[in-house]
Amino acid sequence: MSHASSAPSFPRGALLAAGAAIALSIALAAAGRMSGAANSEPTAAPVIDRQLLFKDLPNGGIAVFDANHPGVPIDTFAPETNGFLRATMRGLARQRLRQSEGAETPFRLTEWADGRLTLTDPATGRRVEMEAFGITNESVFARLLTAQPATP
Repeated sequence: MSHASSAPSFPRGALLAAGAAIALSIALAAAGRMSGAANSEPTAAPVIDRQLLFKDLPNGGIAVFDANHPGVPIDTFAPETNGFLRATMRGLARQRLRQSEGAETPFRLTEWADGRLTLTDPATGRRVEMEAFGITNESVFARLLTAQPATP
């Protein structure tokens, strides 16, 4: 005796509906991007804006300088600490290398009236929205907005 066995097929209607939903999502995302509706440019006014330079130290630490007063660091980060700051700056520096940009252009750290905090690299056009990484990571950069050089 032979039994004809056929595997159950997936319902054609459900497959077509899923395909249509995916196509619609892609089309709406593309339309939003092209129209500027998906733009994440801050619409609030800047409250504090500071130009910062980040320099690697021989011991593996990082020194942060106010670009308008680069003589004395406003903050230093010890080796093997502040992983978020290190990873963020490493990613931005890597982008500068890819685009053959130097390290002399300061980064721009801005606090906006709506509470957002952004780090912008004018050399490459990249921007990091700090709120996406949580309050603890955001606070590492937020303190750089008002930090002053240590007095001897």
